[in-house]
Amino acid sequence: MGDAAFEKPQPMTPGTRNLITDVPGILVGNAQDTEIKTGTTVVTSDKPFTAAVHVMGGAPGTRETDLLTPENLVEQVDALVLSGGSALGLEAASGVSDGLRAADRGYEIRGQRIPIVPAAIILDLGWGGKDDWEGNPWHGLGRAALADAGQDFPLGTIGAGTGATTAGLKGGLGSASVALHSGATVGALAIANPVGQVTIGDGPQFWAAPFEVGEEFGGQGMAPAPERLRSTKVEPGGATVIAVVATDLDLTKPQAKRLAVMAHDGIARAVVPSHTPFDGDLVFAASTGRIKSKTPDLDLISIGHAAATCLARAIARAVYEATPAPNDPFPTWREQFSAK
Repeated sequence: MGDAAFEKPQPMTPGTRNLITDVPGILVGNAQDTEIKTGTTVVTSDKPFTAAVHVMGGAPGTRETDLLTPENLVEQVDALVLSGGSALGLEAASGVSDGLRAADRGYEIRGQRIPIVPAAIILDLGWGGKDDWEGNPWHGLGRAALADAGQDFPLGTIGAGTGATTAGLKGGLGSASVALHSGATVGALAIANPVGQVTIGDGPQFWAAPFEVGEEFGGQGMAPAPERLRSTKVEPGGATVIAVVATDLDLTKPQAKRLAVMAHDGIARAVVPSHTPFDGDLVFAASTGRIKSKTPDLDLISIGHAAATCLARAIARAVYEATPAPNDPFPTWREQFSAK
């Protein structure tokens, strides 16, 4: 590292999978309940990793995010959880913690293992799914998602994206990656459930189109910005984009915080409007630390730009890959546009 890759623009080259798991060491698992229309997604690794978080939405729902601030003690975590279920879905992190503890993972203190598992949630309830369940299902979904963790996973209506919606279209889970010519890899995973639109006006084009690689979300190109913005989910706490961006560049917790801040640009590039009072927009940043940098602050410029770009692509891919299910409140992108 340290070759100032940001000085000369380079073509975007996705990793082998075009998923966040192209970052060496990162694993992703998903579990869902299609009757409730909800699910959980876990981002983890084979060993603890540095993490930070930045929140820009006005209605976040979180667990253990205070410990990720740079001035606080814990440097590394065992997993990050993204879940449906609103505040009830935070219980998914307890299921992940139980699974990690059973695997002898976690922060050791007084002979005990205590897994560190920050989490964030979306509100996906009340959109056509079953609402008379008994007991909290997200604990089991969290543990199942951890057990599912691996390098390959589908996009769209899966995991925490199962019940996600946007303004007028189904949302979902998306991911993207880029292999930088400096040797570092950057990836993003997003749950697209925003107040705003991911597409432009009434057409199939995505706001993230300038950053598309190949035809990863349809190759529709851009369209003129509409005179009015459509927003069909305006209610307190009713929407959000939650995401994880990851890299194998070795970052301190303050540097990871800056990465999370820069990555929020990806939400603004892909969702209009974004960061509203009704959204809980949140980005976790993760570093597996497998590549050392001689000039980390300079390299953070290129890593941060790549993270924002990957996040914009991941959000568009989440909507593009969504699949239909009974009682959906909105059509999928393919239902709405593929036949036209």
